[in-house]
Amino acid sequence: MAKAKTKKETTEAQGFSKYVRWFWIMFLGGILFIILLFLLASWNVFGEMPDHTVLENPKTNLATEIISSDGKTLGKFYFNDNRTPVGYEELPDHLVEALIATEDERFKNHSGIDARGTLRAIFKLGRGGGASTISQQLAKQLFHGEGSKRTVGRITQKIKEWIIATRLERQYTKEEIIAQYFNIYDFGNNADGIRSAAAIYFDKEPNELSLKESAMLVGMFKNSSLYNPRRNPVGVKNRRNVVLFQMMRNGYISETLKDSLQNTELDLKYTPQSHRDGIATYFRGYLSTFMKDWIKNNPKPDGTKWSLYNDGLTIYTTIDSRMQKYAEAAVEQHMPRLQAEFFVQNTPQRNPTAPFLELDNEEIKDLMQRSMKQSERWRHMKYDLKKSDKEIIESFQKPVPMSVFAWKDGEPSEIDTIMKPIDSMRYYKSFLRTGMMSIDPRTGHVKAWVGGMDYKHFQYDMVKQGKRQIGSTFKPLVYTAAIDQLHFSPCDEFPDTPFCIEANKYGNPEEWCPKNSNNDYGGNRTLRNALANSVNTVTARLIDKVGPQTVADLAAKLGIESEIPPVPSIALGTPDISVYEMVGAYAAFANKGVYTKPVMVTSIEDKNGTILYQFTPETRDVISEETAYVATKLMEGVTQSGSGARLRTRGADSYRADYREIVTGYPYEFTNPIAGKTGTTQNQSDGWFMGMVPNLVTGVWVGGEDRAVHFRTITYGQGAAMALPIWALYMKSCYADETLNISKEDFEAPEDLSIVVDCSESTGGKTIISDDDLLNEEVPEDLEF
Repeated sequence: MAKAKTKKETTEAQGFSKYVRWFWIMFLGGILFIILLFLLASWNVFGEMPDHTVLENPKTNLATEIISSDGKTLGKFYFNDNRTPVGYEELPDHLVEALIATEDERFKNHSGIDARGTLRAIFKLGRGGGASTISQQLAKQLFHGEGSKRTVGRITQKIKEWIIATRLERQYTKEEIIAQYFNIYDFGNNADGIRSAAAIYFDKEPNELSLKESAMLVGMFKNSSLYNPRRNPVGVKNRRNVVLFQMMRNGYISETLKDSLQNTELDLKYTPQSHRDGIATYFRGYLSTFMKDWIKNNPKPDGTKWSLYNDGLTIYTTIDSRMQKYAEAAVEQHMPRLQAEFFVQNTPQRNPTAPFLELDNEEIKDLMQRSMKQSERWRHMKYDLKKSDKEIIESFQKPVPMSVFAWKDGEPSEIDTIMKPIDSMRYYKSFLRTGMMSIDPRTGHVKAWVGGMDYKHFQYDMVKQGKRQIGSTFKPLVYTAAIDQLHFSPCDEFPDTPFCIEANKYGNPEEWCPKNSNNDYGGNRTLRNALANSVNTVTARLIDKVGPQTVADLAAKLGIESEIPPVPSIALGTPDISVYEMVGAYAAFANKGVYTKPVMVTSIEDKNGTILYQFTPETRDVISEETAYVATKLMEGVTQSGSGARLRTRGADSYRADYREIVTGYPYEFTNPIAGKTGTTQNQSDGWFMGMVPNLVTGVWVGGEDRAVHFRTITYGQGAAMALPIWALYMKSCYADETLNISKEDFEAPEDLSIVVDCSESTGGKTIISDDDLLNEEVPEDLEF
């Protein structure tokens, strides 16, 4: 017979049952509460949650990328997010393995939430490591950023992370989640996303990263602000080594490889991507204006405007990154040498008004006042800060700390100093400037664009914005008009004697009597010889025969939009024209008389690869193929026996021995056909060189910001010494790079050539004007050449 329970035992049993009951109530209640929290979160009670349409297209700011013709990134347009996404297939295996080994070992096996990691984090109160999966971290990056500092806020945010993570896992493949995570992360130093990070820290594309480079970048996921390789290289190296250890522990690499890589340095190749750094900065400045105009006239399908900085456009350009680098290198090689000689000639002892010549102190004061009112400092203080003119003028006289441009060891650099703003303006005016553009004449594609020496300090673009007197580089247009209209041959002869065009002819109020630059006259010259030696009297005779209006009309047809007044003096290059216009005009000669408008942008795509814009070539026949060829052969004479002959020789001119190689730098010795023309304006203010081979036309200008800034004599102040060396250095590099296929062939002659171009074999050269026709009026002393 069973023994009856005592009252005490009954009470204890009832008490235990109560505890069990309460345990299950609490347990099930907790589960229900958690379920309720998740339901409430999914119902947007704790804040809006992304639906499936948002998850399909998460809103991220994407930079506009500028692509060169050879597939390289020239730069980007962005405000805060320098982000250009890449696909999973562009990520190297070791980069993905480093991420999984370090951030989420069971990534391939969970559905957004790692249960084991979560329980470990709960029981160890986070001391055993976090439990966030890659999917959760992506959810955090995409939809709510940094966590709340309040406990309740952190809990609700973590719940939202879990929900979004599971939704992401349903919406995307594992590979797509990894790619999104690499693309969204901010690696610091304007490196938004893996592509920018690879480029900025190692100057590589993601698929070019080495194992240790991948490990460093993955290590930065812990905290890119703390683990910044520029500020904390030791900490970053230690963190990279942790990643390598994790890769070894998970079987991705061997212990031997891990040990060897941990002993290496970071080997950064820091390549900043800002609007003022990198290559083709002046071209990108032009492109910014081009894109703003395009955006204004090409809205989205819904009528809103594209964002140049956030919509992830891709701009495909004609610039060749290799040729762009060679062009910039040529400028950096020649300009500091030329500048060194300019400084030698403008010491206070040699030139008390340096860097200006032929101006008195009152004229210099007026010039500086005009420059002051045109400056960005004046604009900012006047219109942004609402300062009075007196306050602004006084501010220009107060010394302030600043960093100024300087050439150091042949490279652009900065010097920290204290200087009055007005003195800094005069300091900058002492630097010679340059503009250079290179074009394929057959397509009109611009291959290189150098608008100055250093975009940070000299932002005015001397390719398209700046216009300067062009000197004798305009003469080929006069010769071309004469060939086209009168069928002249390069072998035809003209007297090289003083010549005047009488007053009131062609609307000229006074007679015009140009003289040769060296005051040397006598005998007859062929057109070939006259152009090669820039003989002004012969050019004057030609424009008198065809008329200035004919030449001005020809210039307009060749794409020169600057004003060309129909007066005789244009024959000697008095108009102000840009490098851009001159290169476009010369390209028509190499393109058999067909003008092709320069092209810089071939197409524009949106972030999905949809073509939004595709250029249409603009061409027109300007002169006959025969006329273009004859003019080109005339210009070949310039580089064979004229002002461009130093392209063929070594040390052709008698410059001072101590500066000969340093300043002029002309050991070029080209042997292939080159057509070209030098140009030098009055008082050596501007030096030009236009050079052509069959598939490349390049123009270079060098001069001061103000025309009062120039060399004292023509020794260094001529196009052959100022501009030609840049062309030659650039072409040397282009020819050395055989992948560019720059032509060394002859210019192609037309099938039906009726004009004699080879004067060495010709007996058909004729004297067009006899000495009896000459005018012998007095020649003025102050005319430009």
